[in-house]
Amino acid sequence: MALRSQDIGLGIAVALIWGMGVVFAKAAIEHFPPILLMALRFAVTAAVLVWFVRPPWAQMVRIFWIALVSAAIQYSLTFNGLRGLDASTAVLVLQLEVPFIVLLGAVLLKEKPGSRKWLGIAFAVLGVAFIAGEPKLGGAWASLALVISGAFVWAIGQIMVRRLVSLDGATLIAWVAVFATPQLFALSYAIEGPPGPYIATANWIVWGTVAYLALIMTALGYTMWYTLIRRHPVGQVAPFLLLLPVFSVIGGIALLGESLTPRIALGGAVVIAGVAFILFERRALVGRQSDGPRPM
Repeated sequence: MALRSQDIGLGIAVALIWGMGVVFAKAAIEHFPPILLMALRFAVTAAVLVWFVRPPWAQMVRIFWIALVSAAIQYSLTFNGLRGLDASTAVLVLQLEVPFIVLLGAVLLKEKPGSRKWLGIAFAVLGVAFIAGEPKLGGAWASLALVISGAFVWAIGQIMVRRLVSLDGATLIAWVAVFATPQLFALSYAIEGPPGPYIATANWIVWGTVAYLALIMTALGYTMWYTLIRRHPVGQVAPFLLLLPVFSVIGGIALLGESLTPRIALGGAVVIAGVAFILFERRALVGRQSDGPRPM
């Protein structure tokens, strides 16, 4: 089925919403510690969505562990890494999520990636290695390692999601948020300290960012995404996600005053090319299950 103009608009809008979410989150962690920011995000998401879906009682234990891995641990790693990197650099490195899930699918699910996928993985790894050699990142190796680790943990979470049976996306998002909220608050308290001082001194701009992350990026963004993948094979719409880092780079430069060096730009282009090799191969594989979108 060919993509209609409104579907193309939805695909671009999802990439824009998710890409700008990284930029806004980067600004917000200047006030809120990263884990606390994610705890507040999921608290709002859960409070809004949980009333509209039925509790999946038979899957609750699995969803608890999915929330712990793909939300609590993954976001703690990724957004602590984001704290020490430009948003534009972090989002380019995060594209390693797609190669990671292909590798884990081969190891854990006995999938057989074709030669095109292996070439895409090689390109993505080469691109990140090239970015890592940027002189201005000389003191940010720990942050870079955290973002790469977050991408790997996300891929593990997606493998766990793929083992769920007959659970729609809205229900999964809502109940992951329910479980992730106390998990993230507990991690935040243990690592970042009491949340009271940060919450008491937050201004309306910071709270607006929390609302964007919870309601626009998570609730609306995923609703739009799942609308697309109900209408079309995932391989047909997944290439829209290649626009996500483009929007993040533009937003980081325009709103945060970031600069994109030639080395990072070239490395990022190589990473995106590698991911494109993987995603575009899937267009011919109608009926295959999605690796899932990036749950930023």
